[in-house]
Amino acid sequence: MGGPGDPPEGAPEGAPGGGEDEYRSVVFDESFVRAARLQEFSAQERMADHSPAVRRRPPLQRGLSRQALILVLLIAMAFGTAIYMGVRHPYPTQATRAAEPLRMTVIPLAPQSAVPGSAATDRLFTASPAAGFRTGADGITLPAVRRTAHFSDSQVGVALTTARTYLVESSLDPSVLTGGATRPVRILLDPRQLDQFDRSFDHPAADGRHAPTGWLTRFDATRTQLADNRIRVQGTLQAVETDANTLEVLSDHTFVYALKPAGAAAGAKASLFTVRRELTFRFDRDDLRMHQAELAVSAVQAGPLACSDDSASRLRPLLAGEKAGPGGPAGTDPYATGSVTAVCGTLARNVQPAV
Repeated sequence: MGGPGDPPEGAPEGAPGGGEDEYRSVVFDESFVRAARLQEFSAQERMADHSPAVRRRPPLQRGLSRQALILVLLIAMAFGTAIYMGVRHPYPTQATRAAEPLRMTVIPLAPQSAVPGSAATDRLFTASPAAGFRTGADGITLPAVRRTAHFSDSQVGVALTTARTYLVESSLDPSVLTGGATRPVRILLDPRQLDQFDRSFDHPAADGRHAPTGWLTRFDATRTQLADNRIRVQGTLQAVETDANTLEVLSDHTFVYALKPAGAAAGAKASLFTVRRELTFRFDRDDLRMHQAELAVSAVQAGPLACSDDSASRLRPLLAGEKAGPGGPAGTDPYATGSVTAVCGTLARNVQPAV
């Protein structure tokens, strides 16, 4: 029953004091009003303009939305994971390997008679086993490039090309052969071998480790010069994989030079000088990336030379008309440690030009 003054059926729904007011808990404060997306025009605005009774308000500029915060968080997590995986990735890394010192052998080959000579270098080459050799770098040919189990075609190609470049610079460059230049060869070596290389030229020694002629071919320029820049070359290159992180290139080439005495006139007789170089190049993945090589083994046979001459620092070829003379290799002291036994061979008669 309603109270005094109430209609007999009670207070109407929504009237003060009547029924359950569903909006009673809602407080229309200033923040709620400001957040409303629709705004009613004032009476004055409705009189001046026959626009709709309400208008849409632009959204309020707030901080980052929840979606944006989640996106930023995901990006940060991905970035952190990438850094972690870069530091602690599950793949095996290449172990740092110290470069082994180059092992070298230089064997002079003494002629059995006087060295034949001719003023015509073409005649010398034609009358020798080098008649069919190619000239210069054309004689250092690359084999077909084939990938290995752990190295791609391009990596094998880099190894072969780098070895070929080393042969060209160390055996065909006139500035290296007679001018004493070393930089064209030095820049192609693995940096871990540079100390041994530099010591070889600063303090040459026939100890199997520090002979300059084990690294490159160079003549004694005080007594010898090139009679013909067209050096004859023939040989092979072969790439093999020794383990998952190492490639080796095996090189076996014969170089034939026409030489004459330093300062000789144009018509002076020339003679041939032969150098056979068997080299083993070793490449890890850093070497391939830098186009450098580690020279592991160098075996050189050269002649005509006198066995008594020191061939470790520079080659002193016997020229046209000269003989090896009496005596064999230089004396060896078996009590001296750190030295190796001197070795000398004999140059076969049939390799000399028949002129």
